Amino acid sequence: MKKPSLSAFLLLCVSLAIPRIGATQDHDRKPDLLVDDDKVQCPTAAFTSIQDAINAANPGSLIRVCPGTYPEQLSITKSLSIEGDNGAIVMPSNMVANTTGSSGAAIAAAILVKNAANVGVEGLIVDTTSNGITECSPDLIGILYQNSSGRIEHNAVRNTKLSASLNGCQSGDGIVVQSLGGEASKVSIDDNSVHDYQKNGITGNESGTEVTITDNVVTGLGPTNGAAQNGIQIGFGAKGVVIRNTVTGNVWSPCLSLANCAFNATGILVFESDDVRIERNSVATNQVGVFAGGKNAKVESNNISNSLILFGIDLAGDNNLARSNHVTNSGQAAVLIEGNNNSVQGNELTEAPVGILKLSGTVGNTHSGNSFFDILILVQDPASGGIVHVAPQR
Repeated sequence: MKKPSLSAFLLLCVSLAIPRIGATQDHDRKPDLLVDDDKVQCPTAAFTSIQDAINAANPGSLIRVCPGTYPEQLSITKSLSIEGDNGAIVMPSNMVANTTGSSGAAIAAAILVKNAANVGVEGLIVDTTSNGITECSPDLIGILYQNSSGRIEHNAVRNTKLSASLNGCQSGDGIVVQSLGGEASKVSIDDNSVHDYQKNGITGNESGTEVTITDNVVTGLGPTNGAAQNGIQIGFGAKGVVIRNTVTGNVWSPCLSLANCAFNATGILVFESDDVRIERNSVATNQVGVFAGGKNAKVESNNISNSLILFGIDLAGDNNLARSNHVTNSGQAAVLIEGNNNSVQGNELTEAPVGILKLSGTVGNTHSGNSFFDILILVQDPASGGIVHVAPQR
């Protein structure tokens, strides 16, 4: 018998070490409630509306949603799980505000989970094409967990955007987890497809929030003159890990150069949050691949490529580590250091005007063991220049 390789063993160990937040769904469990919009696929269904099934469910219930289109906003305030069959589409029309955010601004969420523990949402297509919102307010969100815990898995969240005339509004987020009023939210966000959002793909915000974001495919609009997009964001005191995601296509067209860039679009954005892990992601065709704007972030073993105009990795905070990343084809530099006491170790940096760029006035930063290919200037230290202006969502 062929023995497993050491690398395979290590990969298994690392995979097992990734935290999973919320209970794992038993896929052999019989549903407690069955929903079918027309009772064609599931003629024994007791409900034609998902919300009616939610209202009738006891805590801990499993709701199965049969194929069909469900034109409704959902509100969940109890522990339960929703599993969608292939072809189960939540497509609300003429959406209205159903909660408020950290600033008190109105939010219209297609699926709202609020003040509830162990809520699972799995296998749904969440499409807000028909949202009907005619102004920048309320903010449009696909799936929103507030002060809640659970898991968001194997969903397709798409078209969280307003009409073309409102594309500059800072609205339109695919999946958001946030904690308000000193409460907590712990959510795992795994294996989802998120695309055609106006502002952010996946967001975890505010102190008390902990997110595990793994194996998602997050695809921006590509070059846009509207809101400056971010693929994945952890910000404003939230904690979390971002592992094995594919993040592409976040490009703000008015950003033409470092000197002429009021804001930029970022693949993975950490803003005012500490101790975030960003590992083994594939990040391509964004203006900044990974922005580490907190303290003690670990940016490790990512593949970051085609960072248009700006940088592959930006260590904007303090005491951050960038290690064992492959960074290819960066507009300004493969790695920018804006903060202090950061470490750049063992990265493979290919094709950029500058390999490692340290802004003047920064202190305590170190670099070692990096490999440089097709780089004009390996290390520029110090370098004059302005800070990078990211555009976080809150």
